[in-house]
Amino acid sequence: MYAVIATGGKQYRVSEGDKVRIEKLIGDVGDKVTLDRVLMIGNGDKSKIGTPVVAGAKVDATIVQQARARKIIVFKFKRRKKFRKKHGHRQPFTELQINKING
Repeated sequence: MYAVIATGGKQYRVSEGDKVRIEKLIGDVGDKVTLDRVLMIGNGDKSKIGTPVVAGAKVDATIVQQARARKIIVFKFKRRKKFRKKHGHRQPFTELQINKING
């Protein structure tokens, strides 16, 4: 059984037991989280597609980690103008362990 959830402006396909990194959620490590924006639930050849969400469907998860991703370097450069600008960024994320898909 799998589900397609929407959180943080993105969509993720998850199954029970999966670990998934999503945009940062409020909470501490070990907290239980319920994701209720379930767009689709599939089980083998049967599936339920929501309009826009599946009514009554939820995904239960546990927060495994709150961290920041690897640093990316943003380097801006204009040739022949002596213009160089270096900027770094680390995006925060939340890692979830998917416990149960209720559909």
